[in-house]
Amino acid sequence: MSAVPDTELRQRLKSAIWFTVGKIVDEECVQLGANATPQYIAALTELVYTQAVTLAADIESFAHHAGRKVVSTDDILMMCRRNDGLKEVLSEFVEDLESKKKEQKNSGKALR
Repeated sequence: MSAVPDTELRQRLKSAIWFTVGKIVDEECVQLGANATPQYIAALTELVYTQAVTLAADIESFAHHAGRKVVSTDDILMMCRRNDGLKEVLSEFVEDLESKKKEQKNSGKALR
């Protein structure tokens, strides 16, 4: 299996963001009865991409600072420490995920 060059991955990510942003903008424009130019969608795409790259670097830095090579949910929660609403939503998601893992683990033990 050949490795995909970094620039190709970045381009694919930007294309996916462009598509998703375009869909969201189109849906909002229909609801609001407004129009958005392709330049607006391109600018918004660049903004989202840049924000994602920045957040990824911050999350990796948190993991590195903690002496880990792998990002954990704690790093994600640390990233959103200044956004109470986001932190609350993500904390609930993590708690739900952990409880589902425990349930699966316990049901697997019961079958043995």
